[in-house]
Order: sequence, then structure tokens, then C-alpha cells
Amino acid sequence: MQLSEKDPADSQESDLVKKKSDWSCSLIVASLVGAFGSSFLYGYNLSVVNAPAPYIKAFYNESWERRHGHPTDPDTLTLLWSVTVSIFAIGGLVGTLMVKLIGRVLGRKYTLLVNNGFAISAALLMACSLQAGTFEMLIVGRFIMGVDGGIALSALPMYLSEISPKEIRGSLGQVTAIFICVGVFTGQVLGLPELLGKESTWPYLFGVIAVPAVVQLVSLPFLPESPRYLLLEKHDQVAAEQAFRTFLGKEDVSRELEEVLAERRVQRNVRLVSVLELLTSPFVRWQIWFYTNSIFGKAGIPPEKTPYITLSTGGIEILAAVFSGLVIERLGRRPLLIGGFGLMTLFFGILTATLTLQDHAPWVPYLSIVCILAIIASFCSGPGGIPFILTGEFFQQSQRPAAFIVAGTVNWLSNFAVGLLFPFIQKSLDTYCFLVFAAICLTGAVYFYFVLPETKNRTYAEISQAFAKRNKAFPPEEKIDLAVTDDKMIGNPEPDSSTLDSYVKNGVV
Repeated sequence: MQLSEKDPADSQESDLVKKKSDWSCSLIVASLVGAFGSSFLYGYNLSVVNAPAPYIKAFYNESWERRHGHPTDPDTLTLLWSVTVSIFAIGGLVGTLMVKLIGRVLGRKYTLLVNNGFAISAALLMACSLQAGTFEMLIVGRFIMGVDGGIALSALPMYLSEISPKEIRGSLGQVTAIFICVGVFTGQVLGLPELLGKESTWPYLFGVIAVPAVVQLVSLPFLPESPRYLLLEKHDQVAAEQAFRTFLGKEDVSRELEEVLAERRVQRNVRLVSVLELLTSPFVRWQIWFYTNSIFGKAGIPPEKTPYITLSTGGIEILAAVFSGLVIERLGRRPLLIGGFGLMTLFFGILTATLTLQDHAPWVPYLSIVCILAIIASFCSGPGGIPFILTGEFFQQSQRPAAFIVAGTVNWLSNFAVGLLFPFIQKSLDTYCFLVFAAICLTGAVYFYFVLPETKNRTYAEISQAFAKRNKAFPPEEKIDLAVTDDKMIGNPEPDSSTLDSYVKNGVV
């Protein structure tokens, strides 16, 4: 009797069952709790200052007059407000630079737990600033909240990357971006005049920050530490094996354990790489919501409708980020990232045309709104979240903290630069100001087309090898892996740990 070929539908069904089995309860809880107390707060603090801006400025003016006997002049008030907004990015940079030191001592999970102390203290300072009559408390609170964001946006992606199986690493990593968008949307909703965006209740907008921090503080201790951190940095194989069992929801974790053990054997005597060493290393050289109201005003939207139009941007962000999380393991990181930059280039060009021609027809301003929403959707479907995933995937364990410092520094400095320079760019170039961003997005799309390899469903070693071929400079780990592979191919036995130790001692690593 002739055996029939396997039905493709059965194969797809088995793949679906396999994907579902990868999502254990502990993995889901860890991602949701981790993101709610980390990236959610980052997104929330990006948008929360928009709605109460007039009341905060009035509070600054009243405090100044009470102290000095006269109102503050407009330039000083503008400076104070600019500092209040931009100091969040400065705090983020400081937090990013702290991650490596804190993470080395505490690990991924306890770094997130300790980080909640920054969020709670910042919430208390900002919520009590009006009652205390001290506007400096609000500014210091924003700075501390920036420190929280800087730590969170490095520690959380590392944690999620290291606890997830490679088959769903992209989808799980996208949770970071999804909760950033949810945080932005929540800040916009709570800031509506019907809720907390009123003169008497705006301090509560900042007090809300303590809630996600407390939820994470009481939930995350019941979940394990990153198994890769336990094995590669703490050398605790028993705890790492138990962590794998908890996160993967199965007893047999030998395949995952062996993958990390192979990396540990060649990194046993390797210290964490510094930022300077990472930047100068030849085998990794390639791995390296402000002003929406004013834009809508430029598009001809009445001021009373602006908060609700801005609210739609938050909804679009969430939908686009969720869409990306659902398709990333099917389409891959590369198409979403390159496609996102390409679409942003297209819609920035159309937005420039609609803003230039907005007086020619009554429907043109609404086309501008569509372009802005399309730009946001394109950003959140790829460039907004995938860099967090790729930073965790591109680098080995010893390089990862330094890599997140570099990526975080670029992120926060870029945020600060855009927030600071956009009004001047808009004033100088008028409706053509978005061509600057179109050029940047086009450059990014072309660059990633020629440089970026696909990392979907690949192990860290396979990703490292892909970059090694591009760099034409194999990292030390790859030299040893290739030597082991060659031994296997010619029938020689695999070298034991003492042989690998000798490689280390002889300077191969």
C-alpha cells in the first residue's frame, strides 16, 4: 500500500499548535506585567504633558509671582516649560547609561523591580507639586521618570528576548512597542477635559504613574529571572533550567539548555564588553510625540477638536503595533522595518503636498490628517518597535548590555534633538519641513535593504554568523564554533569543556 503525502493543511495546523504551545502562561504574564510597569509608563509620559500644559504654565506663573512679587516674563515661562518637557529625555539618557552597571549586579528581573522605585518617587513628587506650591518638584519628577524610562527600555527588551523561544521572540518582543502605544493612548484619554485634564485634577494625571509600578512590584517577584542571565552570568545551571521550564511550560528543556550551554562554554572567562569595545569591535560594526497639536493646527484643524484628533493617533498606534506583533513571525523583521520606512517616506511626501495646497480645497486638510495617521501607522508597524527586538537579537550575552546603552543613547538623543529642533525646522522650511524626515526615512530604508539580515526563527549563534559573513571578521565564539563544526564534519569527537577552556586560556577568546 502506497503511503500518501502529508496534507499541507495538517502541516499548517501542527505549526499553529506548536506556536500556541510556545505561549506559556508564565511567558504571557511576564511580558504583560513587565511591559505594563515599564514601556507603558514611557509611552504614558510622552503624551501626558500635552493636555494639562495651560494649567501647568499657570501654576508656574503663580508660583513665580508668589515668590518674587511679579509674574514671570514670557521668555522665562517658555524656558521653564521647555525644560519640563525635554528633561524627560535627559533623564532617559542617564537611565540608559546606568543599565549596564545595575543589570550586571541585579540581573534583568530585579533591575525592573528596582526601577519601580524611580517611578513611584517621581509620581509622588509630580502629584504633590501643586499642593506644595513648588514647580521644581514637577521638573525633578519628570527627570526621575526619564531615568525610569531609560532603564525600562533597555532592561525590558533584554528580559523578553532572553526568556522567549526563538519561534515567538519577535512577537513577544513587540509587546514592548504595543504597551508604549497603549501608554500614549492612555495619557491622551485621561488628559481629556471630561476626565483628568482640568485645572483642579491635572496633578492626578501624574499620580496615576504609581499604579503600573506597584502592579509590577507585587507581581514580578513571583516570576523567574532570565535563564540566559542565570546560566551565562551567574553560572547557576539548576536555576536556569527551572526558569526555562517555567517560561516554556514543559519539562524537557534540553534543547534550549544545550543552546545556551554551548554559548557558556566559549564565554566562561569572558567579561562584559564595554561600550567602547563594542563600537571598535570589527565583527559587530553593522549592528550598531512631540508637536502633534501644532501640526494639526497647521493643517487647519480647530483647536477645540485637536485633543480628539490627537486621540485618534493613539488608537492608530495601538492597532499598528498589534498588527506588527501578529505578523512579525510570518513576514519577518526585515520586510516590516524596510516597508515601514518606505511608507513613511511616501506619506511624508504626500503630507508636504497637502500642507502646501491646503487652501485650494476644503477637503485637503483632512487628507493631511490621513497622511499623519498613515505615517504613525507605518512607524508603529515596523520602525517603532522592531529596533528593540533587533538590539536583543544582534548581540551575544556579553555584548548585549553595552549594545542597549548605545541604542538607548541614540534613541534618547534623537528624541531630545527632534523635540528641540522641530519648531525651528518648521519655522525655517514651513510646509517643506517634513521633507527632512522623508529623506531620513528613505536613507534608512535603503540602508537596511543592503545591510539587514533576517533574524526570524534564528538562534543567537546563527544571527551572529550572518553578520560575521557580512563583516568578514568572525567573532571569537564563531571561531570556536567553526572549529567544532569542522571536527564533526571530519568525524573527530567534539572537544570537551577542558579543550574549550584551553582555547580561552590561549587567547582565542
